[in-house]
Amino acid sequence: MDDQIPTPHVEKVNTRYLETLIGYNSRRAALAIIAVFLERMRVHDLRPVDFSVLSLIAHNPGITSRQLCASLGLLAPNLVGMISSMEKRRLIHRLPHPLDGRATGLHPTAEGLAMMRSAEKTAAQLEAETAARLSVDERKTLITLLKKVYK
Repeated sequence: MDDQIPTPHVEKVNTRYLETLIGYNSRRAALAIIAVFLERMRVHDLRPVDFSVLSLIAHNPGITSRQLCASLGLLAPNLVGMISSMEKRRLIHRLPHPLDGRATGLHPTAEGLAMMRSAEKTAAQLEAETAARLSVDERKTLITLLKKVYK
């Protein structure tokens, strides 16, 4: 029985093909950043999507839910709970839209603005740390190229 074919095994995983894919590389980079993001944003009780929503509200007072969904690629039913939660936490409040009687504008509260300033500072620091191997120009180029994929 010496002529049996040996069972194959892997000593070093070959990821060459996957590393040619934009999706694979962008997901791996996102996972590296998100892991640190979740840890550091725990103090603010913000997930990545909450951070994005609150950042847009803070930088665009009066933004509507429809505009949030369009800007972030969210489904309206998924946003409803987030908005309610942010209201309960007194991070945002709703006001009637000045031009559209059917719409409501979302506005940051003073608490919400203060928290976003802190959270955005944390986000900038963690991105600088996780992308430390990139030069400033490389980072700008990467962001520009990624935007070309999704915009």
